[in-house]
Amino acid sequence: MTSLRLLSAAALLALATGASATSFVVTTDAVVDGIKSTSDATSDVTSSFDDDKIVLAARDDAASFVASAGDIRGARLEAAFKHIRGLQPQLAASDMQLAQAILTL
Repeated sequence: MTSLRLLSAAALLALATGASATSFVVTTDAVVDGIKSTSDATSDVTSSFDDDKIVLAARDDAASFVASAGDIRGARLEAAFKHIRGLQPQLAASDMQLAQAILTL
């Protein structure tokens, strides 16, 4: 009976380890995909707006927006979002991605 319990415990441990590894892979893939999309949005915005006065003026607001996880939305940042989306309507970036891209300018 004891060896059956030991074998059962070993089997459960093996299954739990496999599930953790799968979970780690899925989580890693999600993080990498998120970083890639942020990087793509950053590249699109930074290459086009690195000397744009409206966008550059929004850097302080962008920092507040990112630091507050989107809770603080300044007027200059809102103007920059509107300006960027008006000039590049095909750009599919979230407000957070655009704010992070503005911070890299």
